Amino acid sequence: MGSIEETNGASQKKPITIFGPDFPFAFDDWLKNPVGLGHIPPEQHGQEVAVIGAGMSGLVAAYELMKLGLKPVVYEASKLGGRLRSQAFNGTDSVVAELGGMRFPVSSTAFYHYVDKLGLETKAFPNPLSSASNSTVIDLEGKTYYAEKTSDLPALFHEVADAWADALEHGAHFSEIQQAIRDRDVQRLKKLWDTLVPLWDDRTFYDFVATSKSFAKLSFLHREVFGQVGFGTGGWDSDFPNSMLEIFRVVMTNCDEDQRLVVGGVEQVPQGIWRHVPETCAHWKAGTSLSSLHGGAPRTGVKQIAHAEDGNITVVDNWGAARTYKAVLVTCQSWLLTTNIDCEESLFSQKLWMALDRTRYMQSSKTFVMVDRPFWKDKDPTTGQDTMSMTLTDRLTRSTYLFDNGDDKPGVICLSYSWMSDALKMLPHSVEKRVQLALNALEKIYPNANIASHIIGEPITVSWEADPYFLGAFKGALPGHYRYNRRMYSHFMQKDFPAEQKGIFIAGDDVSWTPAWVEGAVQTSLNAVWGIMNHFGGRTYEENPGPGDVFEEIGPLALPE
Repeated sequence: MGSIEETNGASQKKPITIFGPDFPFAFDDWLKNPVGLGHIPPEQHGQEVAVIGAGMSGLVAAYELMKLGLKPVVYEASKLGGRLRSQAFNGTDSVVAELGGMRFPVSSTAFYHYVDKLGLETKAFPNPLSSASNSTVIDLEGKTYYAEKTSDLPALFHEVADAWADALEHGAHFSEIQQAIRDRDVQRLKKLWDTLVPLWDDRTFYDFVATSKSFAKLSFLHREVFGQVGFGTGGWDSDFPNSMLEIFRVVMTNCDEDQRLVVGGVEQVPQGIWRHVPETCAHWKAGTSLSSLHGGAPRTGVKQIAHAEDGNITVVDNWGAARTYKAVLVTCQSWLLTTNIDCEESLFSQKLWMALDRTRYMQSSKTFVMVDRPFWKDKDPTTGQDTMSMTLTDRLTRSTYLFDNGDDKPGVICLSYSWMSDALKMLPHSVEKRVQLALNALEKIYPNANIASHIIGEPITVSWEADPYFLGAFKGALPGHYRYNRRMYSHFMQKDFPAEQKGIFIAGDDVSWTPAWVEGAVQTSLNAVWGIMNHFGGRTYEENPGPGDVFEEIGPLALPE
């Protein structure tokens, strides 16, 4: 059910971070080195760079490019912050529904670099059986199991958790890889990980589970339970069709453990980066921020990207205004390059177009209500148990989370958080219908809770696949997608590109190796910063080499085409 070794502070081991495994470069060290990320020639200072998309990836890149003395011009068709979207309930300031990213593992060290820079408060996320959840209920096949600690659960769940741990250990060098990550032993990590890539790129998560000796000796029910309620953060059946490499990355870098939320909403991170004044900034006067460079607001969305007559790249916004740039960074979902933006084909190779178009997005739906108080902490007079608990179930809701803002403030319930086919069940329905469907399901688990009597204000919901500027929540790589991912991830290395493909860069969640985790968006944006810096004739400092400086030596394994 997920170790709390990193959470409880008892371990003196070096921490697990999202260090590789595909590209074991220390982005956090690059960021915190006092000499800075690099420098560009003074004659290039003030040059404009188009940044398409004002999510976390676009804003991190824009912020760091500004510090280098370039002038990022940010375009955003929707809402600043992208999928770090916190919507306040009517009449409140800090009671929010987290519509996109909501839980952030402490292993996301590059992301937390910016959280800490902004001085934002975080606290433990109320995952099942975590210290932030008073209790957890698992409801399967009409049976309800109440637990305040892992040992309260029946043997079946322990057998599932043990089988999963055993399968990872004997099928994926789990402990060895985690130790190499702790030690930042690049060569050892590369050797271990690169043996797994050709073995598991073509095979699914379900294949790994079903064929492992650990699960093979157990019943089908054990696999079913693993899919429905999983371990740590919940069920994994939505990911069963994904490439097993995707799952290895999540568990080996502790993305599924020791997760935190940003108090008051994670949207404060991108909004804060937009307004933050760097301590040091080349070229720009003191007090400059991204906001001030833009007169307070980003430009509108983009409808066309094409070659300009002078060899640069022209970007046309939704109102028809055209501007020409020496460099362009695209951080929006890759599908938008064929559905929303008229992007000239010759800007990318056909191999890269194949990868961009084959990206597969996972659907995701959430429905939130605000309640008058955290009533779930009330004890049932008959059972002595919490009135309501963090809930994992095979019913329509799948996962229900409880957010306690204090006894004197309204609480928030994420009635339902579901993915893929479960999310599609919600897609056609209004927010009112979604709430009612969720309440009907939860009433079968908590017949005496009377959740509806506590709801105040208007509910909030999201289906990311229905948003024309996203078309899905995040990437979920299928078997055989490793080569596509490598093409996208390595695109910032443009030295050998033909001239017509240089100067346009890509970054974001779907370019990364860890989709659904904001750290991937941050790391790919930093790759792009290195690429753009070099495109303008800039360089890193000798004592602080960047990702492109070591890419040929430790870059992701290249499988034969």
